[in-house]
Amino acid sequence: MLTGFLILSFYSVIAGWTLAYIVRTASGSFVGAEAEYVTSTFNQLVSDPERLLAWHTIFMMMVIIVVSRGVKSGLEKAVKYLMPALFVLLLVMVAYAMTTEKFIEGLRYLFVPDFDLIDQKIADGQFFGDVFLNALGQAFFSLSLGMGAIMVYGSYLSSESSIPRTSVIIAFCDTSVALLAGIAIFPVVFTYGMEPSSGPGLIFVTLTVAFGQMPGGAFFGTLFFFLLMFAAWTSGISILEPAVAWLVEHKDMSRVKAGALAGFGAWFLGIGTVLSFNHWAFSFSFAGQEKTSGLFDVFDTLTANLLLPLGGLLIAIFAAWVMADSSSAEELGISHKAFKSWQFAARFIAPAGVLLIFLNAIGIV
Repeated sequence: MLTGFLILSFYSVIAGWTLAYIVRTASGSFVGAEAEYVTSTFNQLVSDPERLLAWHTIFMMMVIIVVSRGVKSGLEKAVKYLMPALFVLLLVMVAYAMTTEKFIEGLRYLFVPDFDLIDQKIADGQFFGDVFLNALGQAFFSLSLGMGAIMVYGSYLSSESSIPRTSVIIAFCDTSVALLAGIAIFPVVFTYGMEPSSGPGLIFVTLTVAFGQMPGGAFFGTLFFFLLMFAAWTSGISILEPAVAWLVEHKDMSRVKAGALAGFGAWFLGIGTVLSFNHWAFSFSFAGQEKTSGLFDVFDTLTANLLLPLGGLLIAIFAAWVMADSSSAEELGISHKAFKSWQFAARFIAPAGVLLIFLNAIGIV
């Protein structure tokens, strides 16, 4: 719950950018815009704490209202149609990226590994190097592992749903969408001479440039940021829900009171992220990487590289060592041989891998 609480505090600020870009794109201000103008517009947004705070507040209110009323009615039906629409729009962006002059260069950057960089990290005394650490953190963050969010969605599934089959589908779809997003973004990055490592604003610059250049870009851009906002909204709901459910069940609060309390706490903490991009910006180094966005990078690093892996490690230990074998086997609904394979992986392989990278993150190995 602590991990989700911290993530929501800065996630809401970033999600607020999507609300701002719905308005901007719908107004047609990016039609025919060059990369310099789009970059300048984004920089103006993040350097304005009042605007960031307003969008952050609006987004958090949206999350609190839905969680306070319950998430199953209405939202479940909307997700069923809007998420596939976002996927189709992503395919449209991939098709546009294929028409750019630097499409092959973008694919090369995305898929051709540079092992010299990893070797250099190891030569400098880092056990795995920040490549694997960042990959692990991204996997945990993207799949919402280690913070209870996926348990919230799982609790709405029918008892007849297959956990192993659903897990495989989720991992496959998550990876596929991530790869498609990379294919859509990086060719545009190189075509318009932008920096491929420019952080969380990359999607708000590169895809906005693409929408500005393509036919019907104002319509597709508005639709894209609306669907992206909705995706962020559903994620924010799932992140807040564990804390709200705990307050309801253990502190005997109403959902409205629990949602308001937890949501306000995350909103208040998010003010630190709002100011991280302007007045409170500071730099620090973590795992060989220089971080420049103040508390935002502190919370992001703390959750993605430390708390999420730690939460995943403890969940694996609980499921494989503490729960009765009969209970785990009944929930998984798999054969005895498959269960033993899962148990071995959950007891030894997964915890060992996560523990090694966790210890590397805190500088022990």
